[in-house]
Amino acid sequence: MSICSKRISVLHADLALAATLEAALPEFGGGRSVAQYRARFTGPHLCLVALVDGVPAAFKLGYALDDTTFYSWLGGVLPPYRRQGLAQLLLEAQEAWAAGQGYGRIEVKSSGRFPAMLALLARNGYQACGEHNGKILFAKPLSC
Repeated sequence: MSICSKRISVLHADLALAATLEAALPEFGGGRSVAQYRARFTGPHLCLVALVDGVPAAFKLGYALDDTTFYSWLGGVLPPYRRQGLAQLLLEAQEAWAAGQGYGRIEVKSSGRFPAMLALLARNGYQACGEHNGKILFAKPLSC
């Protein structure tokens, strides 16, 4: 079934839904709790969820590193919904929200363990700009 025949929406969601989705992703080994999410945030944060025909299928979490930089921290797409453009939609929604909030830059870390994520970042203009704890740091300036 193609993405054209499905109704897809991206919405702001609560952290409990993101935690449920993360726990269902085989790559993440069980996920984190809402309390662990909250402990990570030091300022404003954003939780987005993509619904396919009303069913939660993907999520993206990010938070402010400072007044000018937003960090795209964690996200994933449930296996049955992959290769349907959900990660792209979530990335675009996160970028638009961050730019609208006045952030001038988005940063994200990833590794070779997630080749689909690396390809997504490359397609969307993220540039490798360093390394941290074995992960590649990518950044993209935003138009505010």
